[in-house]
Amino acid sequence: MKLDDDIHNYYEHLVLERINKLGLDGSKSPDYLADLCCLALNQVPPRYIRYEVDMAFYLPQSERNQMEMNVEHAISKAIKYLDETEKNKEISE
Repeated sequence: MKLDDDIHNYYEHLVLERINKLGLDGSKSPDYLADLCCLALNQVPPRYIRYEVDMAFYLPQSERNQMEMNVEHAISKAIKYLDETEKNKEISE
């Protein structure tokens, strides 16, 4: 078994889903998006799974809603941090 092929963090899927929903994948650079993913994922607890279908059938809707709210909050904080960092960088140049 290779962990990197068989197991992944379900929150990665939710973070990417939220980024797409916000349209950031079309308006931000790959570096920005990578930083955004790292910052957001570091704010939420990991939820490791083997198969996406497991989450669809065994995750209660209330827990899924909470996970989505966690991701929304984490991405909002990460965007704020990245935008403030970029603004401060521009001011100091």
